[in-house]
Amino acid sequence: MGRSAFPVVFDGHNDVLLRLGGPDGGGPSAFFERSDKGHLDLPRAREGGFGGGFFAVWIPAPKEQTPEPAPGRTPKALPPAIDAAYALRQSMAATAMLFRIEDRSNGELRIVRTAAELRRCLDEEIMPAVLHMEGADAVDTDLDALHVLYRAGLRSLGLVWGRPNAFAEGVAVHFRRSPDTGPGLTEAGRELVRACNNLRIMIDVSHLNERGFWDVAALTDAPLVASHSNAYALCASTRNLTDPQLDAIAVSDGMIGLNFAVNFLREDAARDASTPLGVMVRQIDYLVERVGIDRVGFGSDFDGVLISREIGDVSGLPRLMSALRDRGYDDRALRKLAHENWVRVLRKTWGE
Repeated sequence: MGRSAFPVVFDGHNDVLLRLGGPDGGGPSAFFERSDKGHLDLPRAREGGFGGGFFAVWIPAPKEQTPEPAPGRTPKALPPAIDAAYALRQSMAATAMLFRIEDRSNGELRIVRTAAELRRCLDEEIMPAVLHMEGADAVDTDLDALHVLYRAGLRSLGLVWGRPNAFAEGVAVHFRRSPDTGPGLTEAGRELVRACNNLRIMIDVSHLNERGFWDVAALTDAPLVASHSNAYALCASTRNLTDPQLDAIAVSDGMIGLNFAVNFLREDAARDASTPLGVMVRQIDYLVERVGIDRVGFGSDFDGVLISREIGDVSGLPRLMSALRDRGYDDRALRKLAHENWVRVLRKTWGE
């Protein structure tokens, strides 16, 4: 994959499957072509030292579904739930996209199912891809789909995105409001957590509201992981995590991946692409101080959010690494932030 001056990055979240599957996305072949579209493709990944990560399956609402909020909610509250059959069809298409990328990669990308495979791919400069579902909208309450998806390679699941489903309710995104925006897990949600624990599927608490987070914390026997979230203390967005939530992640020996979305980084939550790298470094500093250097990584949200133009796309990752080095993070700390912490927490969650 081509070594740089910095350790290879394993990233906690990207939405490239969504972009490639869009009307102008180009399909799986476009992943292998250098482009100025979006944030992530294989040539730019190699330039930036991006070694692999979690490839998210996210389901957009159907076009015919009205954007009206759920009954009793404010206009800025959650969009309505989506039909499970529709979600399953869309999930199958996105998952097949990742399989097709693997098939066409000539061994350069591999969907990994164990921590040992992940570590081996990083060592051999093969891009490891973890199949992640961003919201369990496609999972039925009997959990049949969960077991099928697990056998297909699903190893990471966010119970919700920013809408309700049969299992929980996502956090409504607001600024300078508490993340306690709605109810916690349903009974079906509790069963889903137990099933994920039994299968050793990583549970991602990003996008859960506060009550849902604490319900998961009380139930799970695995480390608490927020794949792409930031510190509420520095950016008071409901999508970020409060200090007590960060403390719970630390106690569980879990981790948090820094979300690159400028509106989840900045103190004013502005969508401003001129946001300097120092704002990202400040978030890393805070997270490391709160949960420890062994429990922080990256969860870029590439192809899903507005990021700083100082990074621009995945090829700009060395600029962030350089800023962290300038801040005083030594080679050992940079390796942990770049990929070792993800390997550690997945080994602890999945086993070998």
